[in-house]
Amino acid sequence: MIDIRHKILDNTSLLKRGVGGVLLLAILILSSCSTEPQQNTKTTPKKPKAKIEVPTFNADSAYSYIQKQVDFGPRVISSKGWKNCAIWLEKKFKTYTPNVIVQEAPIRTYDGKNHMLKNIIASFSPEKNNRVALFAHWDSRHIADHDTENQSSPILGANDGGSGVGVLIELARQFSKKNPKIGVDTILFDAEDYGQPENSEFPVMQNSWCLGSQYWSNNPHKANYFAQYGILLDMVGAKDATFRHEQISFYYGSSILQKVWRKASRLGFGKYFVFENAKQIVDDHYYVNQITGIPTIDIIEYDPATESNFNKHWHTHRDDMDNIDKETLNIKSLSDSILQLTEVSCLNSLLIVFLN
Repeated sequence: MIDIRHKILDNTSLLKRGVGGVLLLAILILSSCSTEPQQNTKTTPKKPKAKIEVPTFNADSAYSYIQKQVDFGPRVISSKGWKNCAIWLEKKFKTYTPNVIVQEAPIRTYDGKNHMLKNIIASFSPEKNNRVALFAHWDSRHIADHDTENQSSPILGANDGGSGVGVLIELARQFSKKNPKIGVDTILFDAEDYGQPENSEFPVMQNSWCLGSQYWSNNPHKANYFAQYGILLDMVGAKDATFRHEQISFYYGSSILQKVWRKASRLGFGKYFVFENAKQIVDDHYYVNQITGIPTIDIIEYDPATESNFNKHWHTHRDDMDNIDKETLNIKSLSDSILQLTEVSCLNSLLIVFLN
């Protein structure tokens, strides 16, 4: 049984949605900052590139941030764990940047309940016009609809939700050490996982998933906001996670997606970044692309061996800290290189990628 929100769609439709977040982000930066082979018959001497010194991404820190979220319990909107986690996230980001916004808005979920969502946004170098947006969702699923037991109980969501947030908090810590030379906005969406299950007894609600990203996309935290590109991290911490070419990402951001996978392969991480297509997945990036026009790719685990095509513990009670693997979080050459995002030399290449 596949949930409406995470439904894998056929190739004739266009819609959204898992693992290893920091990896892909890092590869993206490497690929953007690297020199691609040129189709040029002339041989010209190349100037040596200056080495870019960046802080080292700390997988232990990212892991501890995931653990902290899980310690609050399920982060279902309006729950006690959700409220306490929101307070912690806001305070945590404020230790790294004063530019933190909690965007609140009333919503109604498919079950007729009213809530006040909280999107948490931390900005670095807010005065810069050239910006990059990094996304994750910080809530967890309110039911364990893919488990065989206690299906009506909420899950911990260590991987599905917690892992992407943990990676972005660690990146924020690194940005605080070396202020970005381009603008970076870390945006944590709420109510992503409160979507209507397929066997729901309630009337079908269209677009019941990804409520936080839908709201932010229609009401950005800053007037006329735009970023050169966006990267969504969703389920990026499980053991032996693999990433494939998710088709909505390919449709909206094919250039950057292909550069990421080519660079990953050259760096020896082909077992994680597989040159195969994944079907279209409805995730937060779908609404960001559709509504804002910001080219956004989804770094999400895709496992063709499971019924859901996601991590085997997806939307079950086994999505706990035992489902998180530090090795996935700590592909060093990739995780370090994401921090090169903040370098001017990289910005030029990134702009070329998206403007050509």
